[in-house]
Amino acid sequence: MENLSAAERRRFRGVIVMFVLSLGSLLQFAFLAKSSEPVTFGFVLDQEWIALHQWVINAKHGSLIFSLIALIGSGLAYWNFRRRTTIRLASGITGFGLLMSFLCWAASGKFIPFTGLLQGALLLSVPLIFGSMAGVLSERSGVINIAIEGQLLAGAFASGVVASLTHSTTFGLLVAPLAGALISLLLATFAIKFSIDQVILGFVLNVLVIGITDFLYKRLLIPYQNTWNSGPILSPIRIPILWKIPILGPIFFNQTIIVYLMYVVVALIHLSLFKTRWGLRTRAIGEHPTAADSVGINVNAMRFRNVIIAGLVAGLGGAYFTVGAVGSFGKEMTAGKGFIALAALIFGRWSPLGAVAAALLFGFADNLQGVLSITGTPIPSEFMLMAPYVATIIAVTGFVGRVRAPAADGVAYHRGESK
Repeated sequence: MENLSAAERRRFRGVIVMFVLSLGSLLQFAFLAKSSEPVTFGFVLDQEWIALHQWVINAKHGSLIFSLIALIGSGLAYWNFRRRTTIRLASGITGFGLLMSFLCWAASGKFIPFTGLLQGALLLSVPLIFGSMAGVLSERSGVINIAIEGQLLAGAFASGVVASLTHSTTFGLLVAPLAGALISLLLATFAIKFSIDQVILGFVLNVLVIGITDFLYKRLLIPYQNTWNSGPILSPIRIPILWKIPILGPIFFNQTIIVYLMYVVVALIHLSLFKTRWGLRTRAIGEHPTAADSVGINVNAMRFRNVIIAGLVAGLGGAYFTVGAVGSFGKEMTAGKGFIALAALIFGRWSPLGAVAAALLFGFADNLQGVLSITGTPIPSEFMLMAPYVATIIAVTGFVGRVRAPAADGVAYHRGESK
């Protein structure tokens, strides 16, 4: 261990954690489990083509098999560590084994709609993905965006009210990004022009949006609910042929327009950030604004524009809560999703695809607790409600290790000063 670098020591600790979790899974879920009733996994939701209708397996046998798969993944991770190659595939195998072992134990004698579980996870990840994309745009530009929660909430409020007044989900979708951009305008103005502490400013903006929406909810939306707070919701759009693909079709290709917009937004941000001149300049002003300024880039103007774009993205994500889900606005209905989106951003190492993967993980944990609470598990419901937040804490503090934000993130830039 003395000859290992700091990064290698973190990877080694990660391998040890995988071994410990795999052994714990083998002991708790396979050897000490009392119930051996069969667990049924369902793979068909609607009228898609059927590759496998359902799978019935003895709970103890399933836990044993998947715990062994997790152990094999841990062994592969150690082998790759010794060869100094990536352990991502091995980590994925270990994680899959641990998850399936847990499901076999927790759902003994129950039915788990596996495809529905994944579909729900994607839906719950939608605002997290939009929020984390907003964070990528802002923080890659050098502006800390704690105000994602407020941008999501503003988008949800605006889209719900406008959709209710116009009876049109289209107008609700159009106005949501504008509401998020308005909050970003305040963030950009005070953070970039007046150099206010960006962390404190973000929290202030969140409190401001919560206060305004709560006031209007009590004074306007509740007394005149039929007019102001009873909007329509989006209907799923089936992509011809693709929606019939077993398992994947219902998950990815039988969704509402806001989910398809999410696919487009993620692809655009990833390609633009790493394949275009705009992306190169954005990364430059987030890493070394002085050098960017020296080659003619207007650092603060570009930061301002990017923060506004981030608000547009987050506001669109806020529309999911109203026109994308329930139609009506509820008090503080974002429920901290903006902060989980920030955690996804950190877990994803300020990368669009990494943030998406983290958001999907958190969305899956959130949906899993709901499904298992309904089916009934040996775990108290209070602990199941903690699952998404525990996953957030573990991801950020345990498995990410040491991550580095963009060098100039949160640092106000004044032309002529050396940073």
